Amino acid sequence: MWARLKDVSPVWIDVPESLGAASRKRAFFVLGLLHRDMTSTAGVIAVQGDVSEHASALKAAANAHDETVEVVEIRESGIVPECDVLLLPGGESTTISRLLREEAIAPEIRDHVAAGKPVLATCAGLIVAARDAGDDRVETLDLLDVTVERNAFGRQKDSFEASLDVVGLDEPFPAVFIRAPAIGEVGDAEVLSSIDGRPVAVRDGPVVGTAFHPELTGDHRIHDLAFFDARNNR
Repeated sequence: MWARLKDVSPVWIDVPESLGAASRKRAFFVLGLLHRDMTSTAGVIAVQGDVSEHASALKAAANAHDETVEVVEIRESGIVPECDVLLLPGGESTTISRLLREEAIAPEIRDHVAAGKPVLATCAGLIVAARDAGDDRVETLDLLDVTVERNAFGRQKDSFEASLDVVGLDEPFPAVFIRAPAIGEVGDAEVLSSIDGRPVAVRDGPVVGTAFHPELTGDHRIHDLAFFDARNNR
């Protein structure tokens, strides 16, 4: 996770070889204690969608790495700049985009991504994060170089589950599709997973987008992929 000390600029600390093995070991032990004491802040855009489920998945992913995360809900501007990672959950894409604009949260999210900080956008969040939603009512954030088609896999009654092979995961992921969008044109983004030849998960820089709901499965590997993998590859 993107661990940090509040109000302190991050620094790299080199432990000289000249200290000797014993001294270096003690130094790394102390640094390890500092690392565990640091807490990351994860913001969940809470205007709609599965806020608590995403929070649980994110905490599980952090715990698997012996790290701590503080989850905050975002409904107004001024909070995103304090966050190390962001989650953009599902819901109704037209409503989400309108509230992000009205509350002046949208430009803060763009600045967050421009700074190289990761975002996970799921279902309707994917639509809002895309370059083109195919719907003039949705003011997209243009974070993912893809086009999307809303409700491409059907309405609520057409919800389904599928076992997906995902780039970066060793085992298939149990994906839940609910009124799911489909990804159409893919520009510079990397396709992470497809179903029946249609992309359903992509990565574009620090942003991961999924057409499905990873937070509903009890499997936190997508959150791990979006946040910890983004940190390791920065």
